[in-house]
Amino acid sequence: MASLREIKTRINSTKKTSQITKAMEMTSAAKWNRAVVNAKAFVPYMEKIQEVTASIAIGSGGVNHPMLKHRPVKKTGYIVITSDSGLAGAFNSNVIRKVHQTIQSRHKSNEEFTIIAIGRVARDYFAKRDMNVVLEITGLPAQPNFADIQDVTRNTVGMFSDGTFDELYVFYNHYVSAISQEVTEKKLLPLSDLSTSHKLISYEFEPSAEEILEVLLPQYAESLIYGALLDSKASEHAARMTAMRNATDNAKELINHYTLVFNRARQAAITQEITEIVGGAAALE
Repeated sequence: MASLREIKTRINSTKKTSQITKAMEMTSAAKWNRAVVNAKAFVPYMEKIQEVTASIAIGSGGVNHPMLKHRPVKKTGYIVITSDSGLAGAFNSNVIRKVHQTIQSRHKSNEEFTIIAIGRVARDYFAKRDMNVVLEITGLPAQPNFADIQDVTRNTVGMFSDGTFDELYVFYNHYVSAISQEVTEKKLLPLSDLSTSHKLISYEFEPSAEEILEVLLPQYAESLIYGALLDSKASEHAARMTAMRNATDNAKELINHYTLVFNRARQAAITQEITEIVGGAAALE
């Protein structure tokens, strides 16, 4: 059995750990609230740009653009969105596991796919396994702006246009609630899901539909990536908040357990001392 000093040391160290996890929980809660607001605020823009793009691309008829055309798939691109650090439960591992399983089921060699890693965890995982990480970005702020990832999104869309890969998927954690996030796979390119549930609107525009889509389609694809990042950030902060809350609760349980053990050990020591005193006094009589 551990000594009273060892038990007291464990209690003190666990209390300090619980203070840290509680502070991290409160920090993540503040970031989570703002991230949810940012993700929801971006939805109307996404819906509107999809509506406008679909109305021009479908309504005009006969528009021929490389980002709308399916072509034989020789190489696939995967955008993987994770965090830069851990302590977020299964947030990162769920995404990486899903991507790894998908790659194993679809491809026979590393030459058939490329990875665009957003987040240090994804970058490190795939780079250590030599799995063709062609683009990466780390150190994003808790509330990223579009300018923070503009170079990556522009280069990603550019690689599709240049034929570096023939289709593009994104994997990320979709925010459902504070305690629930779903690993989501979404096909970004080619843009085959432009049809919306809304009625297509007839727009008057200049110049031609081809020239407008030449600018609008890359912006739409980039906004899809940014929207997935905002969704992932809300999920990340929620997952970390939940993980830190669970860690704090576990620390409190440990403190209660160690306190009980400490009290029992102290009581046993006191009883032992009294027994020895009584025994000594009886021996002197």
